[in-house]
Amino acid sequence: MNKKVLSLGLAAVMAMTALTGCGGSSSSTSTKTSGNTTAKSGSMSEIKVNIWDNNQKAGLQKIADEWSAESGIKVTIEVVDWDNYWTLLEAGASGGEMPDVFWMHSNTAQMYMENGILLDLTDYINKDGIKSDDYYEGIWNLYQSNGKQYALPKDHDTIALLYNKAIFDKYGVDYPTDNWTWDDMYNAAEKITTASNGDVYGMAMNTSNNQDGWYNLVYDYGGQVITDDHKGTTIGSDEGKAGMEMVRKLLTQGAPQATVAETGTDQLFMSGKAAMITQGSWMINSFYTAENHADYAWAMLPYADTNGNGQCDKGERYSAYNGLGWAANANVADPDACYSLIKYFCTEKGQKEQAELGVTMGGMKGVSDAFANAFDGMDVSAFTKAEEEGDLFFRPYTRKTTVWEDAIQQKGAFLDAWQNPTDPAAMATACDNAQKIIEDAIAAE
Repeated sequence: MNKKVLSLGLAAVMAMTALTGCGGSSSSTSTKTSGNTTAKSGSMSEIKVNIWDNNQKAGLQKIADEWSAESGIKVTIEVVDWDNYWTLLEAGASGGEMPDVFWMHSNTAQMYMENGILLDLTDYINKDGIKSDDYYEGIWNLYQSNGKQYALPKDHDTIALLYNKAIFDKYGVDYPTDNWTWDDMYNAAEKITTASNGDVYGMAMNTSNNQDGWYNLVYDYGGQVITDDHKGTTIGSDEGKAGMEMVRKLLTQGAPQATVAETGTDQLFMSGKAAMITQGSWMINSFYTAENHADYAWAMLPYADTNGNGQCDKGERYSAYNGLGWAANANVADPDACYSLIKYFCTEKGQKEQAELGVTMGGMKGVSDAFANAFDGMDVSAFTKAEEEGDLFFRPYTRKTTVWEDAIQQKGAFLDAWQNPTDPAAMATACDNAQKIIEDAIAAE
């Protein structure tokens, strides 16, 4: 879920006076007011849904078909790749054709909510008595603006360590365990890189994928990419620098960033060129269905033993979590029907079924136990243990996340250190520069 997002054409959106709905005809010409949105209300023959993850399509379509059996309205789910998803959504927001129901993401939610693009769900939620306490707080709050709710939490995700048992066996290195520190991971990666004469990388990290990678180390060592009030950062603190120093060390035993950019960490892993990667729960199915999946296993993310007592204490093992929201086009032909579908996805029944089908873990608390057993023959309990035995932090965001998120990954910030991981001074300087970049970006929001 954390990938580079195309920037929203905000000026065009703010100038927009009308939105174009799509996805089925209306048999009524009456109007209905929902929240701040006035839209035609009637019986839609079809609701068009856009998502960006093909791994989730089959399970979500099954759930949607159950809703269709009750409502009589067909649901068509279309998968659009990540970059094109936002390009098409931006074009729709600027007056083109939009899907009826779609996913929202933390990178762009604030801008879409502020500019009247999303259907206001507040009145529906209040009428149905849906309780925010039933959902993960960070995800629920993410899709609020000016006291209004514009999406319901679809899911949440956590991060784990994926390793190739065959590579560990070949080079006589012990498998990762849930008791590993980041130093243990570094030592194992160094052994594999050395024993293979560089033919196999001990690990691979795509530094542009921050949620499933280096963000977690910053928090493990006591830093924060964005502070809890969303008004600052401590990435340039001693704690933030300690986390990024460990990232630097790991990169010395990992695939060069040029190689990662060309091949990708997932492909390096599945081709046997990398022994370990960190990855999000949304990607399980890709490895579960891979040719050599019997060699793959998951462990909890390592922890930072910052107090040196040899055990994982509170605050030493974090996993980033994020969550998508189910949202609807503000000018959809039938807001009642679209909200009904969204609610069905987000009820306890829909959320449990999502977990049971291995689609993803739920956005509602306490419904995801079945997810750990959804992949026969592959133990994915590391993802559920991440929140049961570790600590979660919500993926850092501000009003304009992509401004600072992109900037700190360029030259003059972390790119210099990532491309030359043998130089500790370069990483320390990058942290100082990133501190200022983030602070300046927040001040300009």
